[in-house]
Amino acid sequence: MRKSAILLPVIVVLALVGLSSIFIVDEREKALVLQFGRVVDVKEEPGLAFKVPLIQEVVRYDDRILSRDIDPLEVTPLDDRRLVVDAFARYRIVDVEQFRQAVGVGGITAAESRLDSILRSQTREILGSVASNDILSTDRAALMLRIRNGAIGEAANLGLEIIDVRLKRTDLPRENLDATFARMRAEREREAADEVARGNEAAQRIRAQADRTQVEIVSDANREAEIIRGQADARRNAIFAQAFGADPEFFDFYRSLAAYQRSLQSGNSTMVLNPDSEFFTYLKSDGVSSTGPSAATQSAGSETSAAAEAAPDAAEEPAPAEDTAPAAEEPAQDDAPEAAPADEASNSTAPATE
Repeated sequence: MRKSAILLPVIVVLALVGLSSIFIVDEREKALVLQFGRVVDVKEEPGLAFKVPLIQEVVRYDDRILSRDIDPLEVTPLDDRRLVVDAFARYRIVDVEQFRQAVGVGGITAAESRLDSILRSQTREILGSVASNDILSTDRAALMLRIRNGAIGEAANLGLEIIDVRLKRTDLPRENLDATFARMRAEREREAADEVARGNEAAQRIRAQADRTQVEIVSDANREAEIIRGQADARRNAIFAQAFGADPEFFDFYRSLAAYQRSLQSGNSTMVLNPDSEFFTYLKSDGVSSTGPSAATQSAGSETSAAAEAAPDAAEEPAPAEDTAPAAEEPAQDDAPEAAPADEASNSTAPATE
């Protein structure tokens, strides 16, 4: 009974010691066995491993590919056009012993802080050696490769391997972004104004062409109308000439009567003419007419004598032009008689003599 009481605690202590000396290495991890802070063993293969209990301890590190986002940083390319770059890196721990010696008890947090400094330095150096257009073009893949290659050497001192570096976003600073948007807006407004000006120019050109076409059409129509009107007048004159040319003496007599009718209308009609004017050819009181019928001559002569006696002695204004016969009724042939007496009556302004 006494032996059982002593043996049970010993077994429990041995079991605890045995369990504390055994640890499991996961396939996603690497382990370091430390003894008083000094690395005594490295466990990289997954499975069971042993350590000295109470003296040695195990530190585990992730063996997977890790990601680190770099805080946005401002770079100045060769053309002095500032850019804000946002990047990230992929890395993994390849040498856990060297990693432990480089970062100490800080672990992943301290390593990432130092890795940020390395990547930021390389990013500023590489992007500062090219123009901003190269950064924003397809050449940025080569620039990211240069940043990665530049950071590999420094990261190796930490026991890290830089797998990849990528630029997520490249923007202008906020103050420059507003100015750039304003400039782009001004350029678009200028292009819109140019388009409007070209449209107005084309519209003005079309209007001018339409106005010119309108003037040409109206001019052609007026010309055609004048030609047709002239042809009609010529045809009318030809008809008159053919009609009155058959008896020129009768035509003179008819024109004189028409002139008398227009000149001696009822009302205040006053004529100042020379008594010897040819206008009075058919108004002679001698009763003899060499060119027209005597009865018509005597009748027209009596009316003219009465009008002449009623006229005042003082000279009056000449007869208006409308009292004369229209020129359109004159014959157009060469054998037509001389101008009717009405033509002389309208042009004469000499005072009458008693």
